[in-house]
Amino acid sequence: MHHFTPWTALAALAGGVLIGLAAVLLLWLNGRIAGVSGIVGGLWFGPRGDRLWRVLFVVGLALGCAAWFGLTGQAAPRRSGFPPGALLLAGLLVGYGTSLAGGCTSGHGVCGLARRSWRSLVATLCFLVAGIASTFVVRHLLGLG
Repeated sequence: MHHFTPWTALAALAGGVLIGLAAVLLLWLNGRIAGVSGIVGGLWFGPRGDRLWRVLFVVGLALGCAAWFGLTGQAAPRRSGFPPGALLLAGLLVGYGTSLAGGCTSGHGVCGLARRSWRSLVATLCFLVAGIASTFVVRHLLGLG
């Protein structure tokens, strides 16, 4: 794990500003909410004429990662100590939870809370509680991570 420094705080702030800017621009220019799970899900299950902006949004996410790597030379750290099956199960559970909640943390936590949606507040609180409980179970009860 990396230690907190003023540079990491600045990078986190810049990332938050970019996420907020992307959400505002998508709503302003396209009338869409920047919920990543809904955007990605629409690539497969949405109408054909509605795919280009979704592809561009997802490509922009990947280019943001590439830009970070190009500017800093730092790749995202790999998680060790987790069996591939556990990671696959975790991904499937996140997808299930996202569909159950009618959106993900970006849709509810960033965009929904900014719109003062009670539904998004409840969903975000559920995400936080589930994340805290999952971390406790995985680290302390299962001894992973």
